[in-house]
Amino acid sequence: MIDEISIRFRYQLLSASLDERGRRLFAAAEARAAGHGGIAGVARATGLARSTIGRGLEDLEALELDAGKVRRAGGGRLPLTQIDPTLLADLRAILEPSTLGDPMRPLLWMSKSHAKLAAALVALGHRVAASSLPGLLEQAGYRRQVNRKSLEGSRHPDRNAQFEHINRQAVAFQAAGQPVISVDTKKKENVGEFKNAGADYRAEGCPDKVNVHDFIDKELGKAIPYGVYDIAANAGYVSVGINHDTAEFAVNSIQRWRETMGRERYPASDRLMITADGGGSNGSRVRLWKVELQKLADTTGLTLVVCHYPPGTSKWNKIEHRMFCHITQNWRGKPLTSRLVVVELIGATTTKKGLSVRCELDPKTYVKGIRVSDAEMATLNITGDAFHPEWNYTIAPRSANLQI
Repeated sequence: MIDEISIRFRYQLLSASLDERGRRLFAAAEARAAGHGGIAGVARATGLARSTIGRGLEDLEALELDAGKVRRAGGGRLPLTQIDPTLLADLRAILEPSTLGDPMRPLLWMSKSHAKLAAALVALGHRVAASSLPGLLEQAGYRRQVNRKSLEGSRHPDRNAQFEHINRQAVAFQAAGQPVISVDTKKKENVGEFKNAGADYRAEGCPDKVNVHDFIDKELGKAIPYGVYDIAANAGYVSVGINHDTAEFAVNSIQRWRETMGRERYPASDRLMITADGGGSNGSRVRLWKVELQKLADTTGLTLVVCHYPPGTSKWNKIEHRMFCHITQNWRGKPLTSRLVVVELIGATTTKKGLSVRCELDPKTYVKGIRVSDAEMATLNITGDAFHPEWNYTIAPRSANLQI
């Protein structure tokens, strides 16, 4: 007679510490020890299927499995793609890009979540659950990916030639001990309790609380950082404006850089090279930019050599990837609650390569929409280069009475 109670007791003691193969072998050993009727008795005592105990007996007799394996080769559920050979092909057909508005692409106009992909496959006659989609997508070679900015639009035929021209000019200036600066306006920032992209360390469960909506605070206004980056010195100056990003504001920022940093660093300089984007307040077509530069040349006695980057290439401007990116990193996740906070965060920006940034608030109010007449443009002492004079030009002082 088979002692099923003892078998059940022993199985309950050991089953928690056994894997599938171990439980199978235990049941097979008990069945073999019990003799006639052992398989049925052990099945009742343990709850294991007779077929499972039978496989355990085969394992004991033939020792077919390698060490560490749980089940015999080919055991377990077959992969979905083997059961349903057309499943992967139909998934690829749903996912692949196609012409907008194609009625055969049911998910073209919506995000392709696992649930929606599974529903689309079910509609095509497949039996698949949303939980199976991650593995299927991996087999199909798909991953979630963000948009990548890489399309620059139409490229000017002299794009690379202008880069080479700027580089030659900059190398010559630096070799002569003359300053070369890169200038641009950073993105305007709302001042106040607004969300700032990125994350920073705080006590767990205590994030900075900010406004739900990004409506501008009329009292605090905006902060407009205009940067001047000294390429050779790896040092920057940022002027934080309070109302409008105009050419007058841009040139005043350059003048403040010279007064606070440039004159001390380059006391014998009589020329200054400025590299700038082709648009914005310092754009190549902005007349007021050139008028204000002429005033700067007249006041300082500096001959200003200006080179603009071709259209659509502002990301190559050195100030973008040598200074502005580090400022953004420094204030990530911090609400810019006041203009003082903006100034302090910018001024505290440093890098391992030695970048230092000086930042000041410019409280002056700048007027938009100032028009410059042809007659005023005719008074400028400006000379265009032989190579793309609209991008490359020199502005020399007009007066001998200089206030250096």
